[in-house]
Amino acid sequence: MDSSKPDAGPGPGRVVGILAFAGIVAAITQTLVVPLIGELPSLFDTSASNASWVITATLLAASVVTPVAGRLGDMYGKKRMLLVSLVPLVLGSVLCALSSSVIPMIAGRGLQGMGMGVVPLGISLLRDVVPAEKLGSSIAVMSASMGVGGALGLPFSAAIAENASWRVLFWVVAALALAVATLISVFVPDGRENTASGRFDVLGAIGLGIALICLLLAVSKGADWGWGSGTTLGLFAVAVIVLLAWGRWELRNAEPLVDLRVTARPQVLMTNAASILVGFAMYAQSLVIPQLLQLPKETGYGLGESMLAMGLWMAPAGLMMMLMSPLGAMLSAKSGPRITLSVGSLIVAVGYGISLPLVGSGSAWGLLAVTIVCSTGVGFAYGAMPALIMSAVPQSETASANSFNTLMRAIGSSVSAAVIGVVLAQMTTDFGGFALPSEAGFRAAMMLGCGVGLAAAVVAFLIPVRPVEATSAAEAAPEALAPEVSHVSEAKG
Repeated sequence: MDSSKPDAGPGPGRVVGILAFAGIVAAITQTLVVPLIGELPSLFDTSASNASWVITATLLAASVVTPVAGRLGDMYGKKRMLLVSLVPLVLGSVLCALSSSVIPMIAGRGLQGMGMGVVPLGISLLRDVVPAEKLGSSIAVMSASMGVGGALGLPFSAAIAENASWRVLFWVVAALALAVATLISVFVPDGRENTASGRFDVLGAIGLGIALICLLLAVSKGADWGWGSGTTLGLFAVAVIVLLAWGRWELRNAEPLVDLRVTARPQVLMTNAASILVGFAMYAQSLVIPQLLQLPKETGYGLGESMLAMGLWMAPAGLMMMLMSPLGAMLSAKSGPRITLSVGSLIVAVGYGISLPLVGSGSAWGLLAVTIVCSTGVGFAYGAMPALIMSAVPQSETASANSFNTLMRAIGSSVSAAVIGVVLAQMTTDFGGFALPSEAGFRAAMMLGCGVGLAAAVVAFLIPVRPVEATSAAEAAPEALAPEVSHVSEAKG
């Protein structure tokens, strides 16, 4: 009998369902305001540039707080930090709902971003409370919740915005977050006794936060400010300098925010590298296909769909990610998560490949097929990453390692937004006196996504999987990682 798992009481299916629901609610907030972006300047009597901070604030807050929440989860309990993370999500939603100017709205969106640590914390808690034989599939479902929430957020918010006050969006999210907190409090067990000790690395958290804010501000606003402007270059320079100083501090600190020696292990390092690439590839099609669906038919390659219709066309991809996640878990159980990550990345590349003749075809069904194929690959990849990470890090660093991996995906998505934005801005066509992205620009963006997907597959295939000490594969996901470990053992023998 395995005494390492606590006697949770509730079945693992209920626990996984509640945690996945929490991930979906958190993810919905990321796309919640997309249908409102065009209306925010008139709603709040502000400029379009100021209104764009409503999205940027969420990105910055999520990137800064997620690794901090992970470390605190290791120190004080993952369930406790899950509940703590939901507090700013509720408060931010209420603040947004009550906002009458753009500054409170930006502040509220920043608070919502602070709740994005829910997914990595939930994945880490699964390691504690789910039986070993169900862990691989549970991780896959939890990982897919981000895609489901992001995909459902568009039609959900568009439908409400078209038929009711935009404030209803935020009241609904606040109610959902409260419901999630109640379910977690009542039905989700506490998990293992906390194994991380010591003091929280406040200076490390501040340093990483400053570096990430500078880096992501430069990446997300570089196109508006100019890539060669003093502000953009200055932010990049500060990010590099602070990151170097932060790394030196973390290596010398006995109780670091992020254990860089563990992060530098080849299995962890290359998994994080693949995560950046998959994050890039995942986000590229999310930027391109909605534009193709909404551009006027008169362009010759747009489909002229409404915001609501666009959201409905994009929604099946997120659902497919959830439905296909058990297949990814089965592949991991048979061949190991390294192979699953590589196969998932290849599927993403194939999705981009089939998009090339479909760009400009005028077929919404064809674009739907592209999103489904790409999302299937992303679902495979996202389900494999936590298993690879958790098999290589100590039990006491599970949440912080998963949170750092989530951060790497977010950085990949941010870079994708900047790069794809530059491609589409440089390759334009004139339409009624307005410069719109050209068909060639969209095709170039999809080719770029295909190339990055292939690169991710190569990096994933080269990840060296090794059995590690008492906190290893057998603890993380034995049914998923045993094939990899056995291959290594046979090679050594």
